[in-house]
Amino acid sequence: MTDCVFCAIVAGSSPAAVVAETEEMIAFLDVRPLSPGHTLVVPKAHAARLSGLDGAHGTAMFALGHRLGRAAQAGPLDADGVNLVVNDGRVAMQTVDHVHLHVIPRFSGDKLRWLSRMAVRRPRSSDDAVAALRAGLEDLSS
Repeated sequence: MTDCVFCAIVAGSSPAAVVAETEEMIAFLDVRPLSPGHTLVVPKAHAARLSGLDGAHGTAMFALGHRLGRAAQAGPLDADGVNLVVNDGRVAMQTVDHVHLHVIPRFSGDKLRWLSRMAVRRPRSSDDAVAALRAGLEDLSS
């Protein structure tokens, strides 16, 4: 799909801070994160909504999200918890018409900061989150 920002990232024609990649999925930092390490897991094959995603790709998306959530908690990012969220459709606050899973690391005491970032989402730097998440994934593999 030519006008899809996520398809452009998959094609390599748009930049992204890639955390992990498989044959079917790509995971990169959200440009307007709710917390350090907020990552999007995106199927490489375009599907606008969950209804357009086959079961195997849905399984692969959640499997990678699960690993990233574990890496956020076990690795140097040292998150205290994680939210895994799919916003399916505009009414559910989906802003990019390409199905994706948000992996949002959570930290003790972050509730007010998190809620304020929900109201006003601005671009933020990665704060070395890519390296921390990759290290966490390495820790899980060893």
